[in-house]
Amino acid sequence: MSRAFVKEPDEGAPDEGLPERQISDHPNYVTPAGLRQLEEKLGELEERRLELLAAAEEGDALARDQREYVDRDLRYFARRLETAILVDPRRQPRRMVKFGAAVTVREPGGAELTFTIVGQDEADLKAGKISYVSPLAEALLDARVGSTVLWRRPAGNRNLTIEAIDYPEG
Repeated sequence: MSRAFVKEPDEGAPDEGLPERQISDHPNYVTPAGLRQLEEKLGELEERRLELLAAAEEGDALARDQREYVDRDLRYFARRLETAILVDPRRQPRRMVKFGAAVTVREPGGAELTFTIVGQDEADLKAGKISYVSPLAEALLDARVGSTVLWRRPAGNRNLTIEAIDYPEG
């Protein structure tokens, strides 16, 4: 490749740094557990930043580099905490799937699965927690026990029957 097509940084120009973490355009709904997770994460990052500042003062060049990542994450989680909209599970309708619901569904083969509908930062598929903006959550929202919903997914659509709805107090 010709060097004419390679952009060289301008001498003395500021380093572009790390790109910011993308903030979702969706409302930042959180469960009580999700709010606690945001608060804990922010606290952990603040502690880590102080540790890195101390190490950098002692001449640790790696600490300065790591601090860029921590500072970026601090900005992200501070913004997420500022915009958090707490949804109280006690105020949700008990007979309908809404944000915060733990929904037990039956697949066509008879297998039962339980998913809890949570905020985007709290989502953890391994723990059965799905984001309220996911295709699965969108299929489940507003359904009632006994309803069959169509989960549209890339691997093929699947019908799920709502077996139970619970609102954990977490």
